[in-house]
Amino acid sequence: MTGFVSFVSSGPGDPDLLTLKAVNRLGAADAVLFDDLSSGPILAHARKGADLVGVGKRAGRPSPNQSHVSRLLVDYAKTGAKVVRLKSGDSGIFGRLEEEIDALRAAGIGYEIIPGVTTASAAAAAFGIPLTRRLAARRVQFVTGADITGGLPSDQNWAALADANATTVVFMGKRSFPALAAQLIAHGLPPETPALLAEAVGHEGQRLTRSTVTALAETLAEGRSDLAGIILYGPLAEG
Repeated sequence: MTGFVSFVSSGPGDPDLLTLKAVNRLGAADAVLFDDLSSGPILAHARKGADLVGVGKRAGRPSPNQSHVSRLLVDYAKTGAKVVRLKSGDSGIFGRLEEEIDALRAAGIGYEIIPGVTTASAAAAAFGIPLTRRLAARRVQFVTGADITGGLPSDQNWAALADANATTVVFMGKRSFPALAAQLIAHGLPPETPALLAEAVGHEGQRLTRSTVTALAETLAEGRSDLAGIILYGPLAEG
């Protein structure tokens, strides 16, 4: 007997932002494998008696490797269990979803993907602004600020990232933003371009910082908190 895996997007952390389908799957699951940022009150929607297994990965902290997480998914599903893989934000955006899907396909296990509120959208909403602006920011781009080593990816499209008419959202970029900002400015982005840092979005203790690309890079170079953060820069509206 083979089970089934639901990849459930938990949103940024506020349980009120879960979709109805996400709540339904959590309530029916025999096992929930959850990310760090998907824990807390969101897990209150899990069925009583379900196995709750933390498998989150955080930069600079001891974390289970990806092959172990994929193996757990397969092993639970092979018992016939209904499994929820609970991922923060939207599971399809920088969530290593494809690697887990590949493992399920190789094992012949069925799955579904339940989308959710992206951290990018939640951050913009927290600041009280849109991600796009008529006549000023007709394009939004999502990029990662970290490669598999945790450093700034070397194969960036700098012309695109330095486009002053695009809103750019940097995931996992607090550590590498000083280096990223230097490259952006070298490729023509004005140093005074507005930049926003949203930390612990949707969680108690949420912190929102308004700055510029240069000033934010200097701040993060001097030191940074352990809170998960997302950075937005470009022609951002005033909240």
